[in-house]
Amino acid sequence: MFRDPQVILFSKDVSRTSEFYTGLGFAETFRVPTEGEPIHVDLVLDSYKIGIASVASTRDDHGLDPVPQGQRAAVILWTDDTAAAYAELTANGVPALAAPHRWLDRLLIAWVADPDGNPIQIVQQL
Repeated sequence: MFRDPQVILFSKDVSRTSEFYTGLGFAETFRVPTEGEPIHVDLVLDSYKIGIASVASTRDDHGLDPVPQGQRAAVILWTDDTAAAYAELTANGVPALAAPHRWLDRLLIAWVADPDGNPIQIVQQL
């Protein structure tokens, strides 16, 4: 009945946020409009899909009232080296939320934020 799930993150600046995620290795798969300032961009990394949707367009086109900032959802990115990924991101100005730390003696986890304040968990199995 359902297929191809993805999460949509609401953004005040779709271009800025989609560029941030492409910098993390996501590839753009869909954009509206195809030229000029986008109101919606879909991205994929491996089989993980996220969309970035304009707050204004979501309100105007769909009648919803999205919350445009804060910790509404988390993007989870697995890596082989959480400490190195966290160090590189924060050195490049990505806001740090929590330094790398062990969790349940099975995972090493760190948290940063995307341009809209959504938390991104960087995680590796120990």
